[in-house]
Amino acid sequence: MARPTREPRAAVAVFPTIHNITESVADKALSLARDGYLAMVMDFYGEEVTADNPGPPLAEKLRADTDIYRQRIRAGLAALEREAGSLPMLTIGFCMGGQAVLEMAREGSDLAAVASFHGLLETGRPAVPGVSRPRILVCHGDADPLVPRSQVVAFWEEMDRAGADWHFHAYSGVKHGFTNPKPPPGLNAVGYDASADRQSWAAMHAFFDEVLA
Repeated sequence: MARPTREPRAAVAVFPTIHNITESVADKALSLARDGYLAMVMDFYGEEVTADNPGPPLAEKLRADTDIYRQRIRAGLAALEREAGSLPMLTIGFCMGGQAVLEMAREGSDLAAVASFHGLLETGRPAVPGVSRPRILVCHGDADPLVPRSQVVAFWEEMDRAGADWHFHAYSGVKHGFTNPKPPPGLNAVGYDASADRQSWAAMHAFFDEVLA
């Protein structure tokens, strides 16, 4: 939990990467607190991710059942709601966390807005029309091999069919994980990009400002 020094303007649930809570994600929560938000980093697995207990197998098990996956996400949001009281609820996510916040948007969670950073766009349960949804911001690296353009177009079409209010920012030549200055070694799909990190974070702030206004 990261608390601002003044009365918070809103509460932000921060969904981490497939590696769960990392230094990079914790830094983002602290940055949100400095900017006046009550921020809480979610825990996907309820157990520590280590070299002997890596994130990908834990994620594969969790995401195998969409109902269980969404139930876990909702449990994290409920924990923050107990702290937030009447504050507006926002959520952001990175990588798998980006997928998580989009799952909440798909099912029509009572959130003001969601923002996904290099999030996975595929889902086991596409959005359907007729559901009231939070506003959506997606910040995506166009050179992300984990999310090819075919998935991008499929996501756009899914959101249009569902009547969602969505913004999509794509950064040319940018890989997966572009917000993490210390990416895991040996993964060619992942790469930090300082410009995309700055631009996407600024876009999130502008988006939240508009939503909260």
